[in-house]
Amino acid sequence: MQSFSEFLDARLGVPPWIAAVVGIALLTAAVNRIAQTLLRQALRVTERTETVWDDALLRSAGRPVLAALWVIGVSFMLRVAQAQVAGVRFLEHALSVRDVGLVICVAWFALRFVRRVQENLVQAGAARPDRVDRTTVDALGKLSSLLVIVVTVLIVAQTLGFQITGLLALGGVGGLAVGLAAKDLLANFFGGLTIYLDRPFSVGEWIRSPDKSIEGTVEHISWRHTRVRGFNKNPIYVPNAVFTTIVVENPGRMTHRRIRETIGLRYDDFAVVAPVVNDIRSMLRSHPRIDATQTLIVNFNLFGASSLDLMVYAFAKTVVWTEFHEIKEDVLLRIGEIILSHGAEIAFPTQTLHIAAGSEVAGDEMALRTED
Repeated sequence: MQSFSEFLDARLGVPPWIAAVVGIALLTAAVNRIAQTLLRQALRVTERTETVWDDALLRSAGRPVLAALWVIGVSFMLRVAQAQVAGVRFLEHALSVRDVGLVICVAWFALRFVRRVQENLVQAGAARPDRVDRTTVDALGKLSSLLVIVVTVLIVAQTLGFQITGLLALGGVGGLAVGLAAKDLLANFFGGLTIYLDRPFSVGEWIRSPDKSIEGTVEHISWRHTRVRGFNKNPIYVPNAVFTTIVVENPGRMTHRRIRETIGLRYDDFAVVAPVVNDIRSMLRSHPRIDATQTLIVNFNLFGASSLDLMVYAFAKTVVWTEFHEIKEDVLLRIGEIILSHGAEIAFPTQTLHIAAGSEVAGDEMALRTED
């Protein structure tokens, strides 16, 4: 039985090596087509799963895999062509280019995979923001892409014959010099990395610091600074290194909002202090917007300068500032109604002057009354 190259040589007068090149090209195209079909079928299966990794893997592998198949096919064609051209040695250079092409294909796949996973996680985070932090996803995506690019450049340089050991040593010395010269910039970079990894806050959350005049909503976190929009609508640009040395409060992650008030009754209302306290406590425990499972305190707390002070301590079932004030207003109005229902009044600052009966002032007062 004649081979394909012998058939073309006998019937069409085509040299065997050209026929072999054509055969390799046709075989590469066929393998490419089969790979496309398999990837398409596998993608249909992964679309039914809930995980984002398999879908991102197959969608990212499509074009890089097909390009890698063609790179391998062309390298075999060049091997056949090299056997026919004895005077020119191009195969070694072609193989180096092949290796570089394969490395680029792998890097292309890795970059596409990182981007696909990032997009899938962001889409999943839109439905479940409590489970996926977009800020962290963006940071890890950028860091992974940068790592892929650096590794690819080093591998390509090594493949092309460059000595990267000297380059790495030079990079180490240069990195030390740059680090000393730009320590503030590096401090901000690692501060941003700390924010991305520890996640003390994320974009859209309200933060404040008792150590610095920083309070507002986080708008953007970059590798150098964090932009906070103050409540007066002014932007505040905070270097990331600052967040490694200060205390940051994140009220946006509170579970409840606290009501803490001191209510003062008159000293004339001492007899009704106990029933007032009991009624206020019962009202808070039955209030639909007060969480009775949290700490709830209503007690007579202090003999004040001009009032009998009652401490009211409870937690509202909301973290929204405007809703909290509505709940607090309702609670205070109910407390006022309870006080009035017992015939008591809320005290205000007063002073009582007691004059001894035997004093000189008292004697003068009696003399004036006698004359009148």
